[in-house]
Formats: sequence, structure tokens, C-alpha cells
Amino acid sequence: MTDHSSKSIASSGASATPNRTSDSQKEDLGVLTSESRNPDTQDIDLLPTYGILEKINDADSGVPGVVRQVLPAIAEAVDKAVEAFKAGGRLIYMGAGTSGRIGLLDAVECPPTYGVPEGMVVPLIAGGEQAVHRAQEGAEDSPTLGEQDLRSIKLTSKDMVVGIAASGRTPYVTGGLRYARSLGCTTVALACNKSAAIAKEADIAILPEVGPEVLTGSTRMKAGTAQKLVLNMLTTASMIRIGKSFYNLMVDVKATNQKLVDRTRRIVVEATGVSYAEADQVLMGCDHNAKLAIMIILSGLERAEAEQALKRANGFLRLALQNLQQH
Repeated sequence: MTDHSSKSIASSGASATPNRTSDSQKEDLGVLTSESRNPDTQDIDLLPTYGILEKINDADSGVPGVVRQVLPAIAEAVDKAVEAFKAGGRLIYMGAGTSGRIGLLDAVECPPTYGVPEGMVVPLIAGGEQAVHRAQEGAEDSPTLGEQDLRSIKLTSKDMVVGIAASGRTPYVTGGLRYARSLGCTTVALACNKSAAIAKEADIAILPEVGPEVLTGSTRMKAGTAQKLVLNMLTTASMIRIGKSFYNLMVDVKATNQKLVDRTRRIVVEATGVSYAEADQVLMGCDHNAKLAIMIILSGLERAEAEQALKRANGFLRLALQNLQQH
């Protein structure tokens, strides 16, 4: 797996001139289920606070079931992400507005949680870093900007690009996916409408159709929740598949603050049954690397030998231990 030097990136987009949305595009947007009116919330402006919350909760409760219906497509995307990582490629998210921010949130959690290099999961958002904190609405209307942002991170055919758009027709995402396919990248479309236009630009389409929002067109709600669930699955499952867990323990977590130091200690204790004092002693001898500490304790090997055993097993702790038992 290549150690990418580039950090998580939000595109600048400063020089692009947005291609304004045409009248036909606006009409198409109006017929999407994510943009239609919800018959169950027509009276929401008359309800007391608790009644409003019930309506929101009732709507949200159906999202996981819709996501379950698209598990086959998510599984296909996970397998392709694993292939990309093993080939030294990256997982790249691109979206606008809420969709871009959800991709950013998922991407930036990967290095501390799984110990992967920054730049292995890359978020791009239309309008760049400014769009993280403040809406840059015009940026999403430019397909050219989507291509430019991928060029700026030196996209290669080894990479996998996931275009995220609740509506499924964001020009920024369309342009990016089209360019990525031209290079031979695996492309994935994540949208919340089954008629999503970006699905035509992707090898894999993940389309959890959550229906009308509680407030018409507020796709940061059910659609955003569905997107977050899908991206959680995509990175979590792919990281498990490349050896970032031992049973259900996050053994590659980086101990970068006191909370994570404590978590690392608990992981070692859970995995091996040793005391906290012994876990601390071994962790101090291997730079607080939980995976290596567990390998040393369970195998009885010295650090250098334990490191070699893990390397031979491509970082899979359980496989490394099984290999030792077989010999």
C-alpha cells in the first residue's frame, strides 16, 4: 500500500466559472423524490415542539431499511475500494454542499481511527475549504470544476472516485465522475433518487431512495443520514478487509491524545487479557502500536520478529498469529 504524501484535500475552485443550471435541469430537479413534498408533514408548522420531533423521528426511522436494500451495491463498492488500496490507490469522495461535507467528515476520521496515511481517503468539496464552513452554492454548477479538482490531486487509474449528490444530478459531481472514468478509475455514484443522472457516469450506483424530506428539499436530513450510513459502511468494511481490525477491535488506532492512549490500552487488555500495567509496559516498548503490542503478547516474539510476522501477513493480526501456529 502506497504511503501517500498528500493530505486530505478540499478543492480551491477559485478560478472556475460556474456553468449555471439550465431551466430543464431545474425542472428535472423538481420531479425528484428527494425534492417532492411529504404528505405526512403538511401540518408540521402547526405542531408543538414534541409533535415536530415525532414527525422527524418517524421519517428518520425508515432510512436504515432503505439503505439495507442497496447493500449489494455497497458491497461491490467495498470490494473495489479494497482493490484500489491494495494497488496503492486512493478512495476519493467528491460532492457539493451537505454531500461534500459528509464525505469530508468520513474521510478525515480514517487516519486517526485506522492508522492509514493522510491522503489515502481524499475529500473534495465544490468551492473548496471555504465551502466547509459557508455555502458556496454556485460552485456545484460547474462540471469543469469537478474535473479540475481531480486533476489537481493528480488522479490516476489506481484511484476510486465516489461522487455524492442527494439529487443525483449535481454538475460538479457529473464532471468529476466523467473525467475519472476517462482515466479508467472505478467510479461510484451515491445519490438518493433512483433516476439519478450521475448513475450513468459510474460503474457502481448506490441509490437509497429515502423519499420526500420532512421539510421539502432539505436533503441534509434523510438523504444526508442515508449518505452518512453508506460512507460509514464503505470505509469501515474496506478497512476491516485490509487488516485494520482484530476481531472487532480497532487495532490500528493512533494514540494521538490521552483519550486514544486510554483506548489503545483497553484494546490491548481486551485482546490479550493482560493487566493494564503489563499492557502499558508493552505499549511503551512499541510506540503505543496496539496491533504490534497484541502480537508481541500473544506470540511471545520480540518486537522485530513480531513486526516481520505482521509484515508477512500483510498486516492481518489474526492471520499472522495463525501462521505462527501452523509452523
